[in-house]
Amino acid sequence: MKKTWLFAVLAVLFFPLALQAKTTVIYHTSDSHGFYYAKDGRGGFAALAGLLKQEKLPYILLDSGDFANGTVEAKNSKGIKSVLMMNALGYAASTLGNHEFDFKDPGVEPMLRAAQFPILAANFVDRKTGKQPEYLKSYQIFNVDGVKYAVIGLGHEYPTNETQKFKILKSSKVLDKVLAEVEAQNPDVIVLVDHNSIADDKHGRESTLLKMVTKHNGKINVVLGGHAHKIIQNAVHNGTLFVESGCYLKNVSRITVETDDKTGKFVSATSQIIPLYTQKTGEYAPVAALANALMEPGMDKVLGSASVKLSRNPVKGNQGDSPLNNWVADVCRAYSGADVFIHNNGGTRVDLEQGTITKRDLVNMHPFGNKISQVKVSGKFLEKFVKYGLAPRNLFSYSGLQIEYKLRKGKVQDLKIWVNGQALDKNKTYVVATNTYIAEGGSEGWPFKQIPAADKKQVGDLSIQEIMEKAIETTSPLGAVETGRIIIK
Repeated sequence: MKKTWLFAVLAVLFFPLALQAKTTVIYHTSDSHGFYYAKDGRGGFAALAGLLKQEKLPYILLDSGDFANGTVEAKNSKGIKSVLMMNALGYAASTLGNHEFDFKDPGVEPMLRAAQFPILAANFVDRKTGKQPEYLKSYQIFNVDGVKYAVIGLGHEYPTNETQKFKILKSSKVLDKVLAEVEAQNPDVIVLVDHNSIADDKHGRESTLLKMVTKHNGKINVVLGGHAHKIIQNAVHNGTLFVESGCYLKNVSRITVETDDKTGKFVSATSQIIPLYTQKTGEYAPVAALANALMEPGMDKVLGSASVKLSRNPVKGNQGDSPLNNWVADVCRAYSGADVFIHNNGGTRVDLEQGTITKRDLVNMHPFGNKISQVKVSGKFLEKFVKYGLAPRNLFSYSGLQIEYKLRKGKVQDLKIWVNGQALDKNKTYVVATNTYIAEGGSEGWPFKQIPAADKKQVGDLSIQEIMEKAIETTSPLGAVETGRIIIK
């Protein structure tokens, strides 16, 4: 009897406290890159829609950019089909990734105007007016079951193509100003969607994003990042939860947000990554039908096969090169006739799996329609370029080079380079080839900006995509590709 009475008292005391918490949910994606369809029973917009249909709590769906390019559907429509898919899913907002500029300035506005959700990029303003165009916003306020969400957006500061339309402002200064505007509206939850990562070992952006946000001492409750294709869950820094959701729509992050039921204010947030296995999520029929209607014809034509999986990542611990990147470099070098071919590893997006190879597989693996350029460089330039590309991780793969080096405290030491079996001569002129984007100094190819235009020329009319197709048709099945061109001592 006494135990029953005690339980009743405790229930009266603590039950009201339980009622004070309200739960809402944020779903987050990033770097979907046009991967609309499930592959091997996982991923795609129809699977994500199926999962959302199962959600019982009020939610908001947000994206951190890079939706415009990466598959043939996205590329051929200049990102508009990606936006149509996101419209169908009911995205609340997204920001601008670097690949939203793959189709240069003329491709940006039509794509963004097609969005039925706000594109948030507080750091992008029109170069002529100094103001944001009507199809961009700095932030948006959302009501999610009575909880007032303020979502701020920051686009990537380094688009894949230089923009003359927009002036890109420094994110940290812009955030200070916009956060003050947002706080004046007294939101319950503040979320930042940013196309940057707290773990970007390629571009060294970690300290920038962390420093920019954590100096605000938890005023920003949740940061939804991207760009590095990493999965990060429940990373709390100075009161702010940082979440990243991987890439290619294989997963989605579900962030559970607790707010005080009386005051409405933020209490806590936790996240979990959910793999989009179609057996568990199902595929929501209307979204699947739309995706199928947008499918490009002829892309499932079988070109040949691979007898083994070709990985885009290194397969041995002391080697910096990979089977797939070496294969791309080899077939492109054979086409170019150069002494050396340089392939940027970031251009290879997914592995080439064992089994049949279709045109779609190749576009998904290397979605960029670049052609090849020959560039005349000195041995001194080539040595500096190779050294720059080795740390903090290897940015390039090579055909025609053998490289050995030591890595000590993040710095390259004792670098040795052989060109087609001969020690590199700093005073010799070499003919190197690479894709046109790198040759013109795009992204990590920026050292090529210093090479005079007279020393560059396009090779042939075939794109790298077409070169790979011909190589597969003539050498199928593809076998194992030797590695060991880049040795870390």
